[in-house]
Amino acid sequence: MEKSLKSGFVSIIGRPNVGKSTLMNHLIDQKIAITSNKPQTTRNRIQTVYTDRTRGQIVFLDTPGIHKAKNKLGEYMVGTAFSALKDADVILWLVEPSNFIGAGEQEIIRQLKNTNLPVILVINKIDMVEKPKILEYIDTYRKAYEFDEIIPASALRGHNLFDVIDTIFQYLPYGPMFYEEDTVTDQPIRQISAEIIREKSLHALNEEVPHGIAVTIEKMKKRKGKSGITDIEATIICEKDSHKGIIIGKGGTMLKKIGSNARYELEQLLETQVNLKLWVKVKKDWRDSELLMKNFGYHKDEL
Repeated sequence: MEKSLKSGFVSIIGRPNVGKSTLMNHLIDQKIAITSNKPQTTRNRIQTVYTDRTRGQIVFLDTPGIHKAKNKLGEYMVGTAFSALKDADVILWLVEPSNFIGAGEQEIIRQLKNTNLPVILVINKIDMVEKPKILEYIDTYRKAYEFDEIIPASALRGHNLFDVIDTIFQYLPYGPMFYEEDTVTDQPIRQISAEIIREKSLHALNEEVPHGIAVTIEKMKKRKGKSGITDIEATIICEKDSHKGIIIGKGGTMLKKIGSNARYELEQLLETQVNLKLWVKVKKDWRDSELLMKNFGYHKDEL
């Protein structure tokens, strides 16, 4: 039986906001990676697992969006994205439907030319364009790079995602599964919880503040007895005193909104009631401090 199984690592790459995390969440049918319409939402490499008992196992590496770095955190994120290429058996490159191949995509193409891996191009968000246009976009990208496969899809609507899975299995090597069948992610619960709080902050706040936000979990403990309540204490880190005021909001309204939205999703994740307490702290220019970046979970030496 095991001789017929295929297992391997698939790196999902692309510019910010092309839908990488949405695609991964839909493929494994569970929310692990946070999503928002703001760039730089995913900062670390997130590993999730798709298991098919008859075909094998796909380990997805969801990576930060590839962009021009403006600080040490940005450099870390781009380094994380490109380092994931080294660990992959297959590369899944997501792009938006367009006839224009910009500087970001050109840089990705340069990087891909240095690999000998199968590359599957997914043209995402096809629900946003007219069908006749899709053939034009396929043609544009086919001329730019010799892809093994090109698949038009919609991660948000779930269009053609079975085709994505089927195609990945075609290119994976034969071998036994890396993880138990019920494994969905290697992310610790504390890290997923911190990311959920950061996601709700991204959704609630304006454009300027979210880039400078990190979240740390100070305490996570389930109460003894029959109550089934989990106490979570978390700190939202920002870079400026003015940002702290925006995050807290008038009379604490913004912080309450973030907490309320995060609590609902944390309760779904943990399958318990959650008592969530949030604080806000200022750490000036933490995105340019390697020490503070490490404290908040971004370890450059692990790339």
